[in-house]
Amino acid sequence: MIISVKEVKKYICCVLIPLLVGYLSSILAQAISGVDTITYYHELIKPGFAPPGIVFPVVWTVLYILMGTSSYIILSQRRNETKIKDAMFYFWAQLGLNFLWSILFFGFQLRLTALVDLILLFAFVLIMVYKFYKIKPIAAYLNIPYILWLIYAIVLNYFIWFINK
Repeated sequence: MIISVKEVKKYICCVLIPLLVGYLSSILAQAISGVDTITYYHELIKPGFAPPGIVFPVVWTVLYILMGTSSYIILSQRRNETKIKDAMFYFWAQLGLNFLWSILFFGFQLRLTALVDLILLFAFVLIMVYKFYKIKPIAAYLNIPYILWLIYAIVLNYFIWFINK
């Protein structure tokens, strides 16, 4: 199977968009708070199951690549444009909620509001995964690590909010 240059560019674009959204969210959060997110995270009182701050950029990079790959798979389907547009609506909505989380949690230090955002994000990701599954199951499966990470993130965000009230 030969892959065209056009398809390679499309794939790179699909992967770069979530990576850039995550990076810009982090930069904006730091600009708003005036504190590096790793420093802010380090200074919080955290539960014993909280990972070291260095884990987050690694995990999110992998998740953004998987997210972008799954969107590429969906956008590459040649049938049922209505289903694809519907599924991609949820992709873009969850990406927007994802973007907001760092700004809320780190930038404005609104940990409870960030938790609400995370719960909404989780709901949108579940809907997105369901819609991706109806179009191309592998695109849904690529988001299973994202779902698992969000469950962990919700629990972690809750305990950080509760402990640091």
